[in-house]
Amino acid sequence: MQDILPGILYCFAALFIILDPLLSVPIFSTMTRGQTPAEIHRQAFIAVAVAGGLMYLFLVFNTTIFSILGLTLPAFQIAGGMILFLLGLQEALGIELGRTKGHAAASAAGVVIGTPILCGPGTITTVMLLSKDYGMLITFSAITLSLLATWLILYYAQTIQRILGDVVTDIMGKVLGMLVAAIAVKIIASGILAYIATI
Repeated sequence: MQDILPGILYCFAALFIILDPLLSVPIFSTMTRGQTPAEIHRQAFIAVAVAGGLMYLFLVFNTTIFSILGLTLPAFQIAGGMILFLLGLQEALGIELGRTKGHAAASAAGVVIGTPILCGPGTITTVMLLSKDYGMLITFSAITLSLLATWLILYYAQTIQRILGDVVTDIMGKVLGMLVAAIAVKIIASGILAYIATI
């Protein structure tokens, strides 16, 4: 027990930092603007469910998924980075790059927040590394705690936005949009370099 608790705390801290739900608050608030509290809470659940599903999936099956599909982590990095770049560009410029209709529109924000913002290549890599170093039980516990903390932050995203104010949130949204785009470029570049190294 003395070894398990520090391991869980360390893994939780690592995952919470890489998930960085606070970064998602302005983007999540912008994407759910005009929706009812019930819809926003549903989006928060979808975001965490999508991120959690991927994290648990890669915890259990690890690189087997990539092997079955004939994919590599660098390829996932490049694809995820491109999606993230478009999302960052959309937030920074205040434009809408695409529309979804019906049921898809209701869950769009939750899905794009869930991946690639919360659970991207960095998160997946972290999960795989932690499971290798600390084992599945400790990593599973840390994932669960980090997802719970993330859900609470997204659940109260509108409250956090009200505390900060619309002007501050809008500015943060645009600045964070540029940061997200910059992070995406780094992810893409890293993926390209890693892919070239495998050739």
